Amino acid sequence: MTAADNGSAPTADHSRMDSSFAALVTKATVEISDLVHDEIALAKAELRRDAKWSGIVGGALAVVGVLVAFALPVLSFAAAYGLHALGLGLGWSFLIVGSGYLLVALVVALFAARAVKRITFARRSIASVKETAATLRTVRPRSGEPQP
Repeated sequence: MTAADNGSAPTADHSRMDSSFAALVTKATVEISDLVHDEIALAKAELRRDAKWSGIVGGALAVVGVLVAFALPVLSFAAAYGLHALGLGLGWSFLIVGSGYLLVALVVALFAARAVKRITFARRSIASVKETAATLRTVRPRSGEPQP
């Protein structure tokens, strides 16, 4: 009986298994690293898209604010006195003009609300990370199995 037969020295098959295992670990490490990089790239792309739509919503709301702040007082007085000159009571004239501006503000606010729905908040990235985590949980060795 040789030393290889009784297990005191490694055999060629054993060393091939070790190198094969090392290659598998290396490959798994590289693939996990690539997966993480891809997940980060996806998140960045989605966040850029969301930032674009957030900017559009912010711009729309800024337009509403500027219109209300500068145009409303001047145009309100001009329109109300114009309606009053046509024979309508001054109170009714101001009420009609104020209601018109509120209607315009409502239309712009509805546009902004529709644009907010286009923001996805990186849903695909979150779903992909959850899927990856679930997959990695199933790969772990069970408690009864020997660990390398």
